[in-house]
Amino acid sequence: MTPFFPKDLRPNLYRALFCIAGILFALWMFHAYGNDSETHGANLSLYAWLAPQWKAKNGDYGYIWLMIPAACWMIWRNRFKMLQEESKPSVLGVLAVVACLVLHVIGFRSQLPRLSIASMAGLFFAIPYAIYGWKVVQWIVFPCAYILLCFTGSILSEFTMPLRKISSMMACFLFHGIGIEAVQIGTVISSNAGGGFQFEVADACSGLRSLLVMTALAAPYAYYTLSTNGKRILLFVCSIPLAMLANTLRIFTIGVIAEWIGLTLAMQLYHDMSGFIVFVISILLLKGTGYLFEKDWKKILCDLLPKKSSRG
Repeated sequence: MTPFFPKDLRPNLYRALFCIAGILFALWMFHAYGNDSETHGANLSLYAWLAPQWKAKNGDYGYIWLMIPAACWMIWRNRFKMLQEESKPSVLGVLAVVACLVLHVIGFRSQLPRLSIASMAGLFFAIPYAIYGWKVVQWIVFPCAYILLCFTGSILSEFTMPLRKISSMMACFLFHGIGIEAVQIGTVISSNAGGGFQFEVADACSGLRSLLVMTALAAPYAYYTLSTNGKRILLFVCSIPLAMLANTLRIFTIGVIAEWIGLTLAMQLYHDMSGFIVFVISILLLKGTGYLFEKDWKKILCDLLPKKSSRG
């Protein structure tokens, strides 16, 4: 059984207590003076503003809180690597703490709680940075960024309408590719060919949910499976168009079934089942893209090119 901390890798007690005390103080501060966007006498806790977005009844964000224990597990998993690094206080870390506090003051006074949320996620990184230095905290950069994604994921809701329009436009392009004359008007797709169909790409079909799932899964998948930070960042960025592509395929297949079989079947039975199909497609696209990133394309191209014959 692996010990929590081997004898030769015991953390400095005073620094550990100082770091824990700083994080606990930050957590208390965001509870007592975290949110000033409500009316007088309302709850000032930033967590009270954030919690409704994570309720299970919210289909888009009900699961997002799971990213916090996942990030904590990543930090715990790297504890031996952090203890092996040289630790010393960092001036840049102190400046990062000050910058996060200033950001929170701006967010609090301007009634922009999302700035305070970014400040809170930043403090989770800046406080250990100030106490232990860069060589130690480099191992928690990704988990802290993951927590930031967890806290700020609700910002994506502002892009629901653009996502609906983009998905509608891409689906119409695919319809035209197989000979179905579909017309897009805003977020409504209609066709008079054959049996004809008309349906609206509503908020639930905007792709927001699949986008959140893809970004939430792509980050740890890239972190644990890819070999370089450049590839990890690239795969995470690619998760956005991959999620949009999977959602577009869902809308496209709904239209195809409506055209070939009937609108009732497409909008009832298949519409409810297609969410699982999109999830499977998204995972396959993510794994396939990660597999392509890990291939040594330089070696593959060199093997494909004809080799020059040498004459003795």
